[in-house]
Amino acid sequence: MADVSARRLTLSDASEALILYNELTVGPPAHNPAAFSMVLDHPGTQVLGVFCERRLASMLTLHLLPNVLWNARPYGVIENVVTRRSHQRLGYGRIVMQAAIDAAWDANAYKIMLMTGQGRGATGFYETLGFTSKDKFAMVLRRA
Repeated sequence: MADVSARRLTLSDASEALILYNELTVGPPAHNPAAFSMVLDHPGTQVLGVFCERRLASMLTLHLLPNVLWNARPYGVIENVVTRRSHQRLGYGRIVMQAAIDAAWDANAYKIMLMTGQGRGATGFYETLGFTSKDKFAMVLRRA
């Protein structure tokens, strides 16, 4: 795995990305390349992925959002972090997360936020990357 690195995904990666989105969610299946294209085209948003033998092994979405506070420095939101089940615990998630962290810091973001499902068991993984839940409390409102 010495030559593995993360890169920004493009529309040509849509079929692989949709496979991973469907491993992530228990909601309606992701099957729309046009929706993936809209995410890729959104200003301040990038989808990063790590490949293993031409298969997308891990990916996430990083949103960099403008801000008035903190000297107008942006903040990052990481969403839809997923590693292919067959590639979990092999370091791909760490590589893609570090790429997102580096991209946010390169954009002069003052913080990066993410949420993880309580039942997913990923809290320890995010803590090893420096994330903490000590000073913030996440809340979610979902539309029915």
